Amino acid sequence: MTASRPSPPIWQDPGMPASPSTARAINDRLALRLLQQEGPLTAGRLKELTGLSRPSVADLLERLTAAGLIEVVGESGEQRRGPNAKVYGIVAGRAHLAALDVRTEGVAVAVSDLLGRVLTEASAPIDTGVGTGPAVEQAVALVERAVKEAGVDRPHTVGIGAPGLIDPATGELRDSTGLPEWHRRLVAALQERLPESRVSVENETNLAAVAEHRDGAARDRDTFVLLWLGVGVGAAVMLDGAIRRGASGGTGEVGFLPVPGTGGLPSATGCDGGFHSLACSAAVVELAAAHGLAAGAEVGTHGPAAATETGVPKAGAPEKGARETAASETGALETATLEAVATETGAPEAVTPEAVTPETGAPEAVTPETGPPETAASETGAPEAVAPEAAAPATAVRGTAVPETAVRGTAVPETAARGTAVPETAARGTAVPEAAALVRAASADPSVPAHAAFLDALADRVALGAAAVVSVLDPGCVVLAGENGRAGGTPLAERVQSRLAALSPLPTEVRPSALGGEAVLRGALLTAREKAQDDVFGYRD
Repeated sequence: MTASRPSPPIWQDPGMPASPSTARAINDRLALRLLQQEGPLTAGRLKELTGLSRPSVADLLERLTAAGLIEVVGESGEQRRGPNAKVYGIVAGRAHLAALDVRTEGVAVAVSDLLGRVLTEASAPIDTGVGTGPAVEQAVALVERAVKEAGVDRPHTVGIGAPGLIDPATGELRDSTGLPEWHRRLVAALQERLPESRVSVENETNLAAVAEHRDGAARDRDTFVLLWLGVGVGAAVMLDGAIRRGASGGTGEVGFLPVPGTGGLPSATGCDGGFHSLACSAAVVELAAAHGLAAGAEVGTHGPAAATETGVPKAGAPEKGARETAASETGALETATLEAVATETGAPEAVTPEAVTPETGAPEAVTPETGPPETAASETGAPEAVAPEAAAPATAVRGTAVPETAVRGTAVPETAARGTAVPETAARGTAVPEAAALVRAASADPSVPAHAAFLDALADRVALGAAAVVSVLDPGCVVLAGENGRAGGTPLAERVQSRLAALSPLPTEVRPSALGGEAVLRGALLTAREKAQDDVFGYRD
């Protein structure tokens, strides 16, 4: 991405006189920033971009080369002779970085040089059944192996992405209900094992937003909201190019947002009754079941199907880590498709295309013979399903405003953590692979009536949470991320955008994530790189 021309060095302002040493430091910093943003440059190009004289550029190149910060990396294709042909770049091996994507059941690691070029990657499940200490040791050992495989002595900076709240005062992961203790212990353990490294942790959703802004769906936006749809739901807010965390670090706790259609209100210790209950993975699986869809059969299957014991997602399947999720999107889960829910499991009977109501695109209410959704939920361990009458139908979302009482519900508590305090029933019944596979298969062929009805109903729900954020922040753009947001792709994003247009007078574009399952790890690497470069180059902003 080509950066705009920087402002002239501040020492050139006659109102701000500076000593020669200060002027040199400012010029060096300006040149390094340009080499970071633009990549390798010739002396002539640096002169054009900085506005400095040729002798000043020559002096700073000599200083930075002597300091081991830059080096000649090639020659210009236009000028093959003389010093003007030399192309200068940052010394990539001056420092190395490690990035981690920490999930409940696993860790993914990447090690790179100072320019962000990945040298090695690794991932492994974490056996949490052995206790906190051994779980931490497994994660630390994975990082140490990755660093060794990259041929690196030690990483200068280690960036960690994890679910939960980051205390803005200390920069530490706060103790949050529902998150494993080994997450909090990991930061201290890494700092102890890598005493010369700078170890920092950031909320995973915020890191995904950083990555989408730098390399993904929001490259052309400095203000946008990233809506994470997965086991839990959350949001990252970027305003004017900066992540906004709030007074307690809880910006984006939309899982606790009171919305209509949940039959209750969230509390300070759990997000049951909030937006989480409508849009989390467990709710997505139930919504698909209500439309006669389940993971397991061939794409395009809809309507009644033979009852099978495998027609319903297995309860308790863990959320995949970044590497595993990416692999599943191109491997086994790509073959997971749709079939009717088996009536022997107690779930609602399959919905035929004829059963889809023309007014709303939603299935007709479950008959007494098939059993209500609550019965299926209780037998599978998933959260209680929202009754068709309570769920926000397409007509309610598209044609009416959100009830005032729903918007003014209880405030988000300070202790609420993004992706935390997931109800116990949701934790037992949630399976991200199944939810993402259902959404992906429906989005792959939305011409099938049952697929379209399911996507419409899901968009109705997502739009409720998005509309609340849009009405407060007016971001102009919402990026759908997380396993289920990515799986929905353009078909889901377009549906959410059309519903937002009906709900809000504020124009808002909705885009799917462009980075797949790598967004959190990519964001952690970008953040670590920026911190390392600032330290190595002596920046003090």
